[in-house]
Amino acid sequence: MAKKSLSNASNDRRDHLANERTFLAWVRTSIGIMAFGFVVEKFALFVKQIGYFLASQKAPEEPIVSPGHQTLSSVFGICLVAIGALIGVISFIVYKRIERQIDTNDYRHSSLLSTALTVLVVIIGVFLVLYLASTK
Repeated sequence: MAKKSLSNASNDRRDHLANERTFLAWVRTSIGIMAFGFVVEKFALFVKQIGYFLASQKAPEEPIVSPGHQTLSSVFGICLVAIGALIGVISFIVYKRIERQIDTNDYRHSSLLSTALTVLVVIIGVFLVLYLASTK
């Protein structure tokens, strides 16, 4: 096995560190999407409780939403949490694939994850606009 020159080893190290930074950025993105999903899921319940509180100045005796009943925002929030978890798994797979490509000096760019996340964000935005417009 041939030894790598010092500059090649340094470049490999930089490439691996850049790959790791990219992976960590995707992890932060997936955590952010999951947190947003949690907030969306809990926000509907919060708004209903505030509405009851302001109308009657006391909390209702029974739960506002029955355990088997899910609102549209609950379903949307749960989907966002699942999508965030899926992005975390996919980003790990891409990270390991790129790590192997760097080691074999056979890197091939793929914008699939970036494209998928962009499409997802646009779909979420359109859904939120439609949802907010329909609640008025």
